[in-house]
Amino acid sequence: MKQTSTNIQPDSSDLLPDEKSGKVRCWKLTSWKTRVFKDKLAQYSITLGGNSVIVAIVLIFFYLIYEALPLLNGAEIEKIAEYSIDSRLSIGKSYYTIEEQGEIAAKFDHSGQISFFDTPTGRIKKKFQISIPQGEQISSFYASDAEDRGIVYGLSNGSLVVARHEYLISFPGNKRLITPQITFPMGEKPLKIDPSGQALIKVAFEQNKDEATIIALTQDKRLLMSRFVKDSPLYDNEISSKRFDFEIPLNLHQPDKGIQQLLLSKDQRRLFVFYQDISGRSMVDFFLIERFLIEKLLNKKSLIDDSPAKLTQQVVLAEASNPVTYVSFLTGGISILVGQDSGRISQWFPVNLEDIGYQLKFVREFNNQQAAIIQIVPEMQRKGFIALDKQGVMGLYHSTAEKTLLIQQVSTTQGTQLALAPRANFLLTLDAQDKAMFWSVSNEYPEISWHSLWQKVWYESHPQAEYTWQSSSASSDFEPKFSLTPLAFGTFKAAFYAMLFAIPIAIMGAVYTAYFMTPAARGIVKPSIEIMEALPTVILGFLAGLWLAPLVEDNLPAVFSLVFVLPVSILLFALLWQLLPEKIRQAIPEGWEGFILIPFLVLMIWISFALSLPIEAAFFDGDMQSWLNNKLGLGFNQRNSIVIGIAMGFAVIPTIFSITEDAVFNVPKHLTLGSLALGATRWQTLIRVVILTASPAIFSAVMIGFGRAIGETMIVLMATGNTPIMDFSFLQGMRTLSANIAIEVPESEVGSSHYRILFLAALMLFVFTFLFNTVAELIRQNLRKKYSQL
Repeated sequence: MKQTSTNIQPDSSDLLPDEKSGKVRCWKLTSWKTRVFKDKLAQYSITLGGNSVIVAIVLIFFYLIYEALPLLNGAEIEKIAEYSIDSRLSIGKSYYTIEEQGEIAAKFDHSGQISFFDTPTGRIKKKFQISIPQGEQISSFYASDAEDRGIVYGLSNGSLVVARHEYLISFPGNKRLITPQITFPMGEKPLKIDPSGQALIKVAFEQNKDEATIIALTQDKRLLMSRFVKDSPLYDNEISSKRFDFEIPLNLHQPDKGIQQLLLSKDQRRLFVFYQDISGRSMVDFFLIERFLIEKLLNKKSLIDDSPAKLTQQVVLAEASNPVTYVSFLTGGISILVGQDSGRISQWFPVNLEDIGYQLKFVREFNNQQAAIIQIVPEMQRKGFIALDKQGVMGLYHSTAEKTLLIQQVSTTQGTQLALAPRANFLLTLDAQDKAMFWSVSNEYPEISWHSLWQKVWYESHPQAEYTWQSSSASSDFEPKFSLTPLAFGTFKAAFYAMLFAIPIAIMGAVYTAYFMTPAARGIVKPSIEIMEALPTVILGFLAGLWLAPLVEDNLPAVFSLVFVLPVSILLFALLWQLLPEKIRQAIPEGWEGFILIPFLVLMIWISFALSLPIEAAFFDGDMQSWLNNKLGLGFNQRNSIVIGIAMGFAVIPTIFSITEDAVFNVPKHLTLGSLALGATRWQTLIRVVILTASPAIFSAVMIGFGRAIGETMIVLMATGNTPIMDFSFLQGMRTLSANIAIEVPESEVGSSHYRILFLAALMLFVFTFLFNTVAELIRQNLRKKYSQL
């Protein structure tokens, strides 16, 4: 910013004639130099202050960009180590996993051998062997939820063994030491599932601290379920004292290749049976395992006919031309991921539909790989997953964001397997040539995409795609919902209702004050309204939330009636005023008539509130809220748009009023006098001359007020209810971007996706305000140029 100054010269009071020469000389030279110095000092100070403001705003802008920019970072993987697998760790049919720190990997053979080895070197640290009865073999294998770390071995004699891999961390000599171990939550001795001794060819298992469920398919095609319940946790190496056995009736569509896979959800309530029918279509039978009272089953025998697992739906997952090649749960055990021969990956999850019940629905798909999917590994803590195809191409995806993060070749041989660390920061790939590669994974913000921020997203268990903001939950399998759309919607909704309340009052009040009031009356009204701007908005929010909201709730008929009563009352008062005798009207000085209107309006407001309850009882059955909901379908929230419009309107009114009043008052007098001299009335002069001349400043006043409403925090924080919903109803609340930032920034983890999205919201407010004010200034300049010729 640069400010010009006028050269200061000594005035006549500083100049006196010289007695000897007769010439004029400056005898107050010191005073003149002081004034020059002060002028320069003021010039530089103002320039420095203005530039400092600009620099501060620019720094804020770049800091917001700095915090939000990492959200654009893509996923990357980097090879840390490559080594040959020890011959004692030959691939074969195996399951691999990595512990949380990424230092130790585990291999579970279908022979019952468990080997733990260092991920950077492949050096074996420890080995275990599952105890199998002599003469029996392992006939099936199942890995339960990654967080639970359970491994199930089905045996050829109808028994099974449940193992769990754990990692003890100690710090001898202040150095971290991770010791792997194997525990047996259902007992080390094989647990008999099928009394007839048929081999268990498919098994599924999940457990929590209170119960465990085993699903097993026998060689003679019977599907058995065993439920174990105990009061103490199931991790004390003791078999539960309460066991309930059932047989689940199968009604398959004539399976051609038999049942291919069983999946049991983490909460032990959903069972998925995958198979191919006789025509080659890939099918799934979806069972709901109903909750039941243990007390009612205590006297029932094993393998009873009344099974709690009810067939809910049979779904065609894929046609015979593109069969399913791999299925897996997404973390949380709600969604299933279906990989197909073409490389297509689809997501399905159950939805509870009204009058129908739970139905398995196709949600979204990914088509970035070109070969058959042979493995899908979900992330433990997020809704992301890794898919590997038979050509050794790995895809990194995030389901909620519907985003493909990375496609990369990790192997050139078929039969590659992979394992993902619980924190999704390390990856282990093992190919068919006994080569292992250990990778670091950089993928900090996979859940952020244009789709997840601004478009409708179909979240797990929701009946349809929608805009939702829900950043946290107590559940570990929670699906974050980071849609900014309802917050932006709430921001504009709050500003709209505030401006709807403030603009008529502020502009009309300013015009009346500047154009019709006497100078004495104006000297009272203008400062009184302008001093309202100094009122802290937290006070307005406090009053709105604790006083105004209950008042509106208890007097809805009065609030609605005031919309019509007040305008009619003003017109009625004007009519009565004209009917008064001339002597009485002349007794009131011109320009003070508006003060007489105030008691009349207060009286009408009091009458409206006094009649509120009788009107509600007579016309709305004593409950207007229920009437609005039942008759008009308008739900009522105590902290709604009416409350925010009134409260935030009072905060905006002084800004709009002050600028508008100054603009109207400063319209050149020769314009108004010329208009009146040409025969125009005061109203004609006001509408066709004064308002048009002041329109640029009035427009600026409205824009500044709108910007104030957009950025308001405390009032919307305390008076809106902070519900991020997409409902424009004036009886519902909202959540704004500014209020959301104020609420959630103190609780967000620094550097997390949630944290950076809040900074992105702040950047949006900043950019929006800047662009909006820039456009408003351009329009103002255009109006100023257009009407400056009046």
